Amino acid sequence: MTAAPGLVDGTLRHDVRVIFGDTDQMGVVYYANYLRYFEGARAAYWRGLGRSYQDLVAWGVALPVVEAHCHYRRSAYYEDLLGIDVWVSELRGASLRFSYRVVRGDELIADGTTRHAVVGPDGRPRALPPQLRDAIPPVHRP
Repeated sequence: MTAAPGLVDGTLRHDVRVIFGDTDQMGVVYYANYLRYFEGARAAYWRGLGRSYQDLVAWGVALPVVEAHCHYRRSAYYEDLLGIDVWVSELRGASLRFSYRVVRGDELIADGTTRHAVVGPDGRPRALPPQLRDAIPPVHRP
């Protein structure tokens, strides 16, 4: 498989500029917004593969988040430019895990994971479609 545009060794860097609405009254990024940053990075990851969530619909699957973890290491602030690295770190028969690193320059701000079940239109678990499995670069650990 050739590398997808925007991905380096299976990892995509998605940049986010912190807006005022993402901060609390102390000017620090509110903790729950990191999950929004993870979601934005996942959408950018699919686009980096030349895909979108519309492809998932066409394949008859959804990928709901069934588990989320975030380890907050440093504070981020209004106007910070954050890089969110995202990659698939685990691929199973009916689930996958994304891993994330949030950096400001060379400084690690947070890292985390989200695990996603593969479900059909009826909401029941189903196997990862071959088209989806084939679209994802080999699992690695940077």
